[in-house]
Amino acid sequence: MATIKEIAEIVGVSSAAVSRVLNYDEGISVSPETRAAIFAAAEQIGYKKRVIYPKIDHVALLYFTEEEDELEDIFYHNIRDELVRQAQMMNIQLDIYTRDDGMDVIPGDLNAFVAIGWLDRQEINRLYSICERGVFIGTSPDEKLFDAVRPNMDSFVTQIVDYFVEKGHKSIGFIGGPDRNIDTREPSMDIREWSFRQSVQYYKYLREDFILISDKFTVQEGYRLGKKLVGGKEFPTALCVASDTLAVGVLQALNEEGIQIPEQIAVFSINDVNIARYVSPPLTTIHIDIPSICETALELLRNRVLNGGKITKSVFVNGIPVYRKSC
Repeated sequence: MATIKEIAEIVGVSSAAVSRVLNYDEGISVSPETRAAIFAAAEQIGYKKRVIYPKIDHVALLYFTEEEDELEDIFYHNIRDELVRQAQMMNIQLDIYTRDDGMDVIPGDLNAFVAIGWLDRQEINRLYSICERGVFIGTSPDEKLFDAVRPNMDSFVTQIVDYFVEKGHKSIGFIGGPDRNIDTREPSMDIREWSFRQSVQYYKYLREDFILISDKFTVQEGYRLGKKLVGGKEFPTALCVASDTLAVGVLQALNEEGIQIPEQIAVFSINDVNIARYVSPPLTTIHIDIPSICETALELLRNRVLNGGKITKSVFVNGIPVYRKSC
């Protein structure tokens, strides 16, 4: 591992001088040439300055997913684990609270919070009365009040539809699930369904009978809707599925019905959970970079706590298509 001492020997100055230059100490008197030489030597030998993060304590991780979400869609579970790992590296003390704990156990002396899952308007207002510095991951219930980091689902679905059209498909279906209205708690149209409708309508390929919406994002619902999709007289040649969890069930249904994938129907999903590469056939999906989402969320939190940021920010994180045998 490269050290300050090595840089000092290369440039011919003291280790103290190197340290002060690398830490941008304006009080040290060195020539511009020496300063440039120190930075050049550091880059040459691959020196990386250790980042010392100021401690941030009294931060809540609100893991407010439904129990079924965690069992059926490990996306949230992976985010929780990655947040805990990165928070330790950034010297952020996280205390985890679940929906089962309830709002009453959340302490009133919070510095900030990170929330994973879905909250209604009453819960959001209660949370804001406790702490105004918060970051939501995966949802953005009120952009006026809180920061948010979300996978760019709108873009993901548009990419999938564009891909199918480029491959010559004109008959494109969609299997998805609902969102919920934070004020009424009633089901509402999910952004993935909205984006799909807009995209296929652009190409004039919209078919209402090829759009199936489940009550929830589960393997069982994917299986049920997969059976329903191919149970009629006609089914699409390409299928966009809103999550890998649903897609696993869809593949099971198609395989049982003897539908050839991708020859008769190509399947493209979102999330890239670990099991996606092991199903039959391996699932083409969009990989969501969970470490990048968590890093962005914690940096937004640090800015609010340490720098007193007042302007809320909403960040969309893009994904990468992973092409496997289902397309």
